[in-house]
Amino acid sequence: MYPGILSTIGGTPLIRLENLYPDSHFKLYAKLEAFNPGGSIKDRAAITILQKAIDDGDITPRTTIIESSSGNMGIGLAQSCAYLGLRFICVVDVKTTKQNIKILEAYGAEIDLVSIPSARTGEFLDARLERVKELRRSIANSFWPNQYSNLNNALAHRKTMDEVITELGEIDYLFCAASTCGTLRGCADFVREQKLKTKIFAVDAVGSAIFGGQKPSKRLIPGHGASVTPDLYQSNLAHRCVHLTDLECILGCRRLIQQEAILAGGSSGAVVMAVEQVKDEIERNATCVLIFPDRGERYLDTIYSDEWVNHHFGDVSQLLNPALESEPCMVGAS
Repeated sequence: MYPGILSTIGGTPLIRLENLYPDSHFKLYAKLEAFNPGGSIKDRAAITILQKAIDDGDITPRTTIIESSSGNMGIGLAQSCAYLGLRFICVVDVKTTKQNIKILEAYGAEIDLVSIPSARTGEFLDARLERVKELRRSIANSFWPNQYSNLNNALAHRKTMDEVITELGEIDYLFCAASTCGTLRGCADFVREQKLKTKIFAVDAVGSAIFGGQKPSKRLIPGHGASVTPDLYQSNLAHRCVHLTDLECILGCRRLIQQEAILAGGSSGAVVMAVEQVKDEIERNATCVLIFPDRGERYLDTIYSDEWVNHHFGDVSQLLNPALESEPCMVGAS
């Protein structure tokens, strides 16, 4: 569909998870989006949005692409822009990891750092979006992919769901992180259009604004939750939403690498712990698919760092010790 390295986007592996719940009464599979060339599921959205804009004439060889991102979407866009020869400015904030900034710069992206949260809301996301609009006003022939409301973000993930169904046939449950609602919306649209029986569990952060009903709170894991409800959100996207804390994300990631040898990012840990919360509701012999959005190397200084975890959460060594995890551990479940 695309040339060169971009042709490897999609078609990611779908594997059976056999060790997380070895005695479970249901079958558990994982869609490993880390196998995309840019390392995350956002590669799919990045190239789909850009290609559609190119086809529509909204992007020419001299167009500057400007987007707000804390990591994965920025990297996906940086990769695609590098291949297509497009200038790309990524608006980040002080919470963006040094590693992600280095990856963006390696692809040739220009970094625009927001150091002060929005005066209106106190949120860095809002400040980044305000900065994107400022840059667009000052740079002629610029294009904003706007991952939070662009329907082509969701369109990209109909293919994600199609890949799952093609390989497994109809499934009973899909567990999907909310984030911008791009993946969630695309998968839900596919399920509705194909009249599938699949129930979708949306996975979101405690303190996130996406599904409402949450008291706003500080979140440390990039891409887990949002301070605003994305325009891609619809009230009927999911059968149910499961809210997880940052610490639960960490526990899920540690459990995943200890038991399945999968080094995945924070929202993947949240998805794992969402299964923990609802496993008693899952019917016998049901087929469940978990979407793991990205790889874990970008979280080595946070989720997989004992020093970082202890600094933010205190001594949680007993929770992180696999020898002490014989019983499910639900910290801060909502």
